[in-house]
Amino acid sequence: NIGEDQLASPPAVAYSSPNTALVTLAGKVEAELAQLDDEDASAFMQDLGIAEPARDRVIAASYRMLGLISFLTAGEDEVRAWTIRAGIPAVEAAGAIHSDIQRGFIRAEIVAFDDLMTAGDMAAAKKAGTVRLEGKTYIVKDGDIIHFLFNV
Repeated sequence: NIGEDQLASPPAVAYSSPNTALVTLAGKVEAELAQLDDEDASAFMQDLGIAEPARDRVIAASYRMLGLISFLTAGEDEVRAWTIRAGIPAVEAAGAIHSDIQRGFIRAEIVAFDDLMTAGDMAAAKKAGTVRLEGKTYIVKDGDIIHFLFNV
């Protein structure tokens, strides 16, 4: 926990231990951020020179330490993130959703999150050639958006 005056240049911490991560944060500032709506929080962080809230950095550090990643599925009624271990092939990632999808796996239609945001929507991403079909052995990457094709 650091002071607000240290946000611009957090002190270097000389601590290392296996399976340990340190995230500096200003507790008072984070408490204030938690009370603000997104627009006000963004302006407040910009004024303080903070790129992202500490909770996001803590979550990211925790995922790295635990060897976890997230992939997304998107449908007309729902967008959902799924947490899996890093290094998992597509067929096993399908099983994180439902065992029937894993059992009947045919292939996965995949687009990277950044590519979809750049394109604007799935149709534009397909037109741009950033959507691809992958098989069972494809190793899922953090932020992949996946549509599983399966038949049970």
